[in-house]
Amino acid sequence: MLIRSRKSWELPYSAVTPEPIYRSRREFMRTATAGLLGAAAGTAIACGDADSAVGAQGRLTATRNAKYSVADPPNSFEHITSYNNFYEFGLDKDDPARYAGRLKVEPWSVKVDGLVGRPGTYGVDELVDFNALEERIYRLRCVEAWSMVIPWIGVPLASVLQKVEPLPAARFVEFTTVERPSEMPGLRVPVLEWPYREGLRLDEAMHPLSFMVVGLYGQVLPNQNGAPLRVHSPWKYGFKGAKSIVRIRLTDRQPRTSWPTMAPHEYGFYANVNPEVPHPRWSQARERRLPDFFARTPTLMFNGYGDEVASLYAGMDLRRNF
Repeated sequence: MLIRSRKSWELPYSAVTPEPIYRSRREFMRTATAGLLGAAAGTAIACGDADSAVGAQGRLTATRNAKYSVADPPNSFEHITSYNNFYEFGLDKDDPARYAGRLKVEPWSVKVDGLVGRPGTYGVDELVDFNALEERIYRLRCVEAWSMVIPWIGVPLASVLQKVEPLPAARFVEFTTVERPSEMPGLRVPVLEWPYREGLRLDEAMHPLSFMVVGLYGQVLPNQNGAPLRVHSPWKYGFKGAKSIVRIRLTDRQPRTSWPTMAPHEYGFYANVNPEVPHPRWSQARERRLPDFFARTPTLMFNGYGDEVASLYAGMDLRRNF
Protein backbone atom coordinates (compact mmCIF):
# COMPACT_ATOMS: atom_id res chain seq x y z
CA MET A 1 0.00 0.00 0.00
CA LEU A 2 1.30 3.42 -0.96
CA ILE A 3 1.61 5.77 2.02
CA ARG A 4 2.03 9.43 1.16
CA SER A 5 4.09 11.55 3.57
CA ARG A 6 2.84 15.06 4.07
CA LYS A 7 5.31 17.76 3.03
CA SER A 8 6.51 20.15 5.72
CA TRP A 9 4.60 23.05 4.10
CA GLU A 10 1.28 21.28 3.61
CA LEU A 11 -1.91 21.69 5.63
CA PRO A 12 -5.44 20.52 4.87
CA TYR A 13 -7.58 23.33 3.49
CA SER A 14 -10.07 22.70 6.29
CA ALA A 15 -7.53 24.16 8.71
CA VAL A 16 -7.37 27.49 6.88
CA THR A 17 -9.16 30.40 8.47
CA PRO A 18 -12.12 31.42 6.23
CA GLU A 19 -11.98 34.71 4.37
CA PRO A 20 -15.01 36.30 6.13
CA ILE A 21 -13.18 36.10 9.47
CA TYR A 22 -10.24 37.97 7.99
CA ARG A 23 -12.51 40.55 6.45
CA SER A 24 -13.71 41.53 9.93
CA ARG A 25 -10.23 42.26 11.24
CA ARG A 26 -8.56 45.64 11.51
CA GLU A 27 -7.62 47.62 8.43
CA PHE A 28 -4.27 46.85 6.91
CA MET A 29 -1.40 49.12 7.92
CA ARG A 30 -0.17 51.34 5.12
CA THR A 31 3.44 52.35 4.46
CA ALA A 32 4.56 55.76 5.68
CA THR A 33 6.11 56.84 2.38
CA ALA A 34 4.35 59.69 0.63
CA GLY A 35 2.53 58.91 -2.63
CA LEU A 36 3.81 60.34 -5.88
CA LEU A 37 0.41 60.31 -7.56
CA GLY A 38 -3.23 61.27 -6.66
CA ALA A 39 -6.05 58.86 -5.77
CA ALA A 40 -8.49 56.95 -7.93
CA ALA A 41 -10.54 53.82 -7.28
CA GLY A 42 -9.93 50.55 -9.17
CA THR A 43 -11.96 47.46 -9.94
CA ALA A 44 -11.24 44.12 -11.57
CA ILE A 45 -12.88 42.94 -14.79
CA ALA A 46 -13.84 39.32 -15.33
CA CYS A 47 -12.26 37.26 -18.07
CA GLY A 48 -12.98 33.84 -19.51
CA ASP A 49 -16.26 32.04 -20.21
CA ALA A 50 -18.92 33.84 -18.18
CA ASP A 51 -21.39 31.00 -18.69
CA SER A 52 -19.20 28.37 -17.07
CA ALA A 53 -16.31 29.15 -14.75
CA VAL A 54 -16.73 32.91 -14.30
CA GLY A 55 -19.96 34.16 -12.81
CA ALA A 56 -21.74 37.44 -13.47
CA GLN A 57 -20.21 38.97 -10.34
CA GLY A 58 -16.67 37.96 -11.25
CA ARG A 59 -16.65 34.82 -9.11
CA LEU A 60 -14.55 31.86 -10.16
CA THR A 61 -15.30 28.18 -9.75
CA ALA A 62 -12.14 26.37 -8.67
CA THR A 63 -11.28 23.06 -7.04
CA ARG A 64 -9.30 23.36 -3.83
CA ASN A 65 -6.04 21.45 -4.22
CA ALA A 66 -5.14 20.34 -0.69
CA LYS A 67 -1.75 19.18 -1.91
CA TYR A 68 -0.70 22.81 -2.22
CA SER A 69 -1.20 24.55 1.09
CA VAL A 70 0.91 25.91 3.95
CA ALA A 71 0.78 25.86 7.73
CA ASP A 72 0.26 29.61 8.01
CA PRO A 73 -3.22 31.10 7.46
CA PRO A 74 -3.62 33.27 4.36
CA ASN A 75 -3.64 37.02 4.40
CA SER A 76 -7.00 38.68 3.97
CA PHE A 77 -8.31 39.84 0.61
CA GLU A 78 -7.78 43.44 1.77
CA HIS A 79 -4.13 42.79 2.65
CA ILE A 80 -3.39 41.09 -0.63
CA THR A 81 -5.05 43.75 -2.76
CA SER A 82 -3.91 46.90 -0.94
CA TYR A 83 -0.17 46.27 -0.50
CA ASN A 84 1.48 45.62 -3.85
CA ASN A 85 4.58 46.22 -5.91
CA PHE A 86 3.41 47.08 -9.42
CA TYR A 87 5.57 50.01 -10.41
CA GLU A 88 3.68 50.62 -13.64
CA PHE A 89 1.06 52.21 -11.38
CA GLY A 90 3.40 53.96 -8.94
CA LEU A 91 6.15 53.41 -6.40
CA ASP A 92 4.10 53.32 -3.19
CA LYS A 93 2.53 50.08 -2.04
CA ASP A 94 -0.98 51.49 -2.23
CA ASP A 95 -0.58 53.10 -5.67
CA PRO A 96 -1.60 49.95 -7.59
CA ALA A 97 -4.91 49.76 -5.72
CA ARG A 98 -5.49 53.47 -6.44
CA TYR A 99 -4.70 53.46 -10.14
CA ALA A 100 -5.04 49.95 -11.50
CA GLY A 101 -8.73 50.42 -12.21
CA ARG A 102 -7.68 52.40 -15.28
CA LEU A 103 -6.24 49.29 -16.89
CA LYS A 104 -8.62 47.75 -19.41
CA VAL A 105 -8.31 43.99 -19.11
CA GLU A 106 -11.10 42.96 -21.45
CA PRO A 107 -10.61 42.10 -24.23
CA TRP A 108 -7.10 40.79 -23.66
CA SER A 109 -4.69 38.95 -25.92
CA VAL A 110 -1.30 37.35 -25.47
CA LYS A 111 1.29 37.04 -28.22
CA VAL A 112 3.10 33.70 -28.14
CA ASP A 113 6.24 33.40 -30.24
CA GLY A 114 9.78 32.09 -30.38
CA LEU A 115 10.56 28.41 -30.19
CA VAL A 116 7.01 27.08 -30.18
CA GLY A 117 5.12 24.87 -32.58
CA ARG A 118 1.96 26.97 -32.32
CA PRO A 119 2.88 30.67 -32.37
CA GLY A 120 0.09 33.19 -32.54
CA THR A 121 -2.12 35.59 -30.63
CA TYR A 122 -4.30 33.96 -28.00
CA GLY A 123 -7.20 35.04 -25.84
CA VAL A 124 -7.03 34.36 -22.11
CA ASP A 125 -9.57 31.54 -22.32
CA GLU A 126 -7.58 29.92 -25.13
CA LEU A 127 -4.54 29.63 -22.87
CA VAL A 128 -6.32 28.91 -19.58
CA ASP A 129 -8.93 26.20 -19.15
CA PHE A 130 -11.44 27.99 -16.91
CA ASN A 131 -13.24 24.69 -16.32
CA ALA A 132 -10.15 23.21 -14.67
CA LEU A 133 -9.21 25.96 -12.22
CA GLU A 134 -7.46 25.07 -8.96
CA GLU A 135 -7.12 27.00 -5.73
CA ARG A 136 -3.63 26.75 -4.24
CA ILE A 137 -2.44 28.44 -1.07
CA TYR A 138 1.11 29.58 -1.68
CA ARG A 139 3.67 31.61 0.16
CA LEU A 140 4.82 34.83 -1.47
CA ARG A 141 8.21 36.16 -0.35
CA CYS A 142 9.21 39.62 -1.58
CA VAL A 143 12.88 40.42 -2.12
CA GLU A 144 12.24 43.36 0.24
CA ALA A 145 12.00 40.83 3.12
CA TRP A 146 8.23 40.85 3.63
CA SER A 147 5.89 37.98 2.91
CA MET A 148 2.25 36.96 2.56
CA VAL A 149 0.24 33.78 2.14
CA ILE A 150 -2.19 33.91 -0.79
CA PRO A 151 -4.98 31.60 -1.99
CA TRP A 152 -4.34 31.91 -5.72
CA ILE A 153 -6.67 30.50 -8.39
CA GLY A 154 -5.30 29.32 -11.71
CA VAL A 155 -3.87 26.41 -13.64
CA PRO A 156 -0.42 24.83 -13.78
CA LEU A 157 1.83 26.95 -15.96
CA ALA A 158 2.89 23.76 -17.70
CA SER A 159 -0.65 23.27 -19.01
CA VAL A 160 -0.49 26.69 -20.68
CA LEU A 161 2.91 26.09 -22.25
CA GLN A 162 1.97 22.63 -23.49
CA LYS A 163 -0.82 24.19 -25.57
CA VAL A 164 1.71 26.17 -27.61
CA GLU A 165 4.05 23.18 -28.03
CA PRO A 166 7.59 24.18 -26.97
CA LEU A 167 10.19 23.07 -29.50
CA PRO A 168 13.10 20.83 -28.41
CA ALA A 169 15.56 23.75 -28.57
CA ALA A 170 13.56 25.87 -26.10
CA ARG A 171 15.34 26.37 -22.77
CA PHE A 172 13.79 29.54 -21.33
CA VAL A 173 10.42 31.32 -21.16
CA GLU A 174 10.19 35.11 -21.24
CA PHE A 175 7.10 36.98 -20.02
CA THR A 176 6.34 40.61 -20.94
CA THR A 177 3.97 42.88 -19.02
CA VAL A 178 1.60 45.25 -20.81
CA GLU A 179 2.86 48.81 -21.38
CA ARG A 180 0.10 51.42 -21.63
CA PRO A 181 1.20 54.88 -20.41
CA SER A 182 -2.34 56.30 -20.64
CA GLU A 183 -3.58 53.65 -18.20
CA MET A 184 -0.42 53.07 -16.13
CA PRO A 185 0.80 56.39 -14.66
CA GLY A 186 3.88 54.83 -13.09
CA LEU A 187 5.41 54.38 -16.53
CA ARG A 188 6.23 58.10 -16.45
CA VAL A 189 8.93 57.32 -13.87
CA PRO A 190 12.00 55.62 -15.41
CA VAL A 191 12.54 53.27 -12.49
CA LEU A 192 12.99 50.35 -14.88
CA GLU A 193 13.36 49.80 -18.59
CA TRP A 194 9.77 49.35 -19.77
CA PRO A 195 7.99 47.11 -20.57
CA TYR A 196 8.64 44.84 -17.60
CA ARG A 197 10.18 41.51 -18.55
CA GLU A 198 10.72 38.38 -16.49
CA GLY A 199 11.64 34.81 -17.27
CA LEU A 200 12.14 31.27 -16.09
CA ARG A 201 14.16 28.33 -17.20
CA LEU A 202 11.82 26.02 -19.07
CA ASP A 203 12.18 23.24 -16.49
CA GLU A 204 11.25 25.76 -13.77
CA ALA A 205 8.23 26.90 -15.75
CA MET A 206 7.12 23.31 -16.32
CA HIS A 207 7.55 22.37 -12.65
CA PRO A 208 4.24 21.37 -10.99
CA LEU A 209 4.51 24.25 -8.49
CA SER A 210 4.63 26.97 -11.17
CA PHE A 211 1.19 28.50 -11.54
CA MET A 212 -0.59 30.71 -14.06
CA VAL A 213 -2.84 32.83 -11.86
CA VAL A 214 -6.23 34.25 -12.90
CA GLY A 215 -7.83 34.87 -9.49
CA LEU A 216 -7.69 34.83 -5.70
CA TYR A 217 -10.17 34.20 -2.91
CA GLY A 218 -12.72 32.89 -5.40
CA GLN A 219 -12.72 36.07 -7.47
CA VAL A 220 -11.16 37.13 -10.75
CA LEU A 221 -7.71 38.59 -10.22
CA PRO A 222 -7.81 42.28 -9.26
CA ASN A 223 -5.91 44.59 -11.59
CA GLN A 224 -3.41 45.59 -8.91
CA ASN A 225 -2.45 41.93 -8.49
CA GLY A 226 -1.72 41.41 -12.17
CA ALA A 227 -5.01 40.84 -14.00
CA PRO A 228 -5.86 39.04 -16.11
CA LEU A 229 -2.77 36.75 -16.12
CA ARG A 230 0.22 36.54 -13.81
CA VAL A 231 2.80 33.89 -12.98
CA HIS A 232 3.71 32.67 -9.51
CA SER A 233 6.60 30.33 -8.72
CA PRO A 234 6.46 30.19 -4.92
CA TRP A 235 10.10 29.28 -4.29
CA LYS A 236 11.28 32.50 -5.96
CA TYR A 237 11.19 36.14 -4.88
CA GLY A 238 7.99 37.89 -5.87
CA PHE A 239 9.49 40.03 -8.64
CA LYS A 240 9.85 36.87 -10.72
CA GLY A 241 6.05 36.77 -11.03
CA ALA A 242 5.29 38.72 -14.21
CA LYS A 243 1.90 40.47 -14.11
CA SER A 244 -0.65 41.47 -16.75
CA ILE A 245 1.15 39.34 -19.32
CA VAL A 246 0.83 40.25 -23.01
CA ARG A 247 3.66 38.18 -24.48
CA ILE A 248 5.13 34.74 -23.86
CA ARG A 249 8.30 33.97 -25.78
CA LEU A 250 10.26 30.72 -25.70
CA THR A 251 13.95 30.94 -26.44
CA ASP A 252 17.20 29.00 -26.28
CA ARG A 253 18.96 31.85 -24.46
CA GLN A 254 18.49 33.33 -21.01
CA PRO A 255 16.23 36.36 -21.45
CA ARG A 256 17.24 39.86 -20.48
CA THR A 257 14.97 40.57 -17.53
CA SER A 258 14.11 43.88 -15.88
CA TRP A 259 15.62 43.92 -12.39
CA PRO A 260 18.96 42.23 -13.24
CA THR A 261 19.28 44.68 -16.13
CA MET A 262 18.65 47.66 -13.86
CA ALA A 263 20.86 46.52 -10.97
CA PRO A 264 22.83 43.34 -11.79
CA HIS A 265 24.80 43.53 -8.54
CA GLU A 266 21.56 43.39 -6.52
CA TYR A 267 19.19 41.13 -8.50
CA GLY A 268 19.91 37.88 -10.27
CA PHE A 269 18.03 35.93 -12.90
CA TYR A 270 17.24 32.97 -10.66
CA ALA A 271 16.00 34.92 -7.62
CA ASN A 272 15.47 31.78 -5.56
CA VAL A 273 14.59 32.59 -1.96
CA ASN A 274 17.84 31.98 -0.07
CA PRO A 275 18.34 33.16 3.53
CA GLU A 276 22.10 32.62 3.18
CA VAL A 277 22.52 35.16 0.37
CA PRO A 278 21.84 38.71 1.58
CA HIS A 279 20.70 41.51 -0.63
CA PRO A 280 23.55 44.08 -0.77
CA ARG A 281 21.43 46.46 1.32
CA TRP A 282 19.68 44.10 3.75
CA SER A 283 19.70 40.59 5.14
CA GLN A 284 17.44 37.88 3.73
CA ALA A 285 17.77 35.66 6.80
CA ARG A 286 14.47 36.85 8.30
CA GLU A 287 11.20 38.27 6.98
CA ARG A 288 8.14 40.23 8.09
CA ARG A 289 4.94 38.28 7.66
CA LEU A 290 2.44 41.01 6.87
CA PRO A 291 0.37 42.61 8.30
CA ASP A 292 2.84 42.50 11.21
CA PHE A 293 5.59 44.93 10.24
CA PHE A 294 7.66 44.31 13.35
CA ALA A 295 7.84 40.59 14.12
CA ARG A 296 10.58 38.81 12.20
CA THR A 297 10.44 35.14 11.31
CA PRO A 298 13.22 33.00 9.80
CA THR A 299 13.25 32.80 6.03
CA LEU A 300 13.16 29.24 4.69
CA MET A 301 15.41 28.04 1.90
CA PHE A 302 13.45 28.04 -1.37
CA ASN A 303 10.67 29.68 0.69
CA GLY A 304 9.92 26.29 2.25
CA TYR A 305 9.59 24.41 -1.05
CA GLY A 306 13.05 22.84 -1.04
CA ASP A 307 11.76 19.25 -0.99
CA GLU A 308 10.09 19.96 -4.31
CA VAL A 309 12.56 22.14 -6.19
CA ALA A 310 16.09 21.72 -4.82
CA SER A 311 16.84 19.07 -7.43
CA LEU A 312 16.42 21.70 -10.17
CA TYR A 313 19.64 23.32 -8.98
CA ALA A 314 21.78 20.28 -8.18
CA GLY A 315 25.43 21.12 -8.65
CA MET A 316 24.82 24.86 -9.06
CA ASP A 317 26.52 27.50 -6.95
CA LEU A 318 23.46 29.29 -5.56
CA ARG A 319 25.55 32.23 -4.38
CA ARG A 320 26.91 32.82 -7.85
CA ASN A 321 23.59 32.04 -9.54
CA PHE A 322 21.55 34.20 -7.20
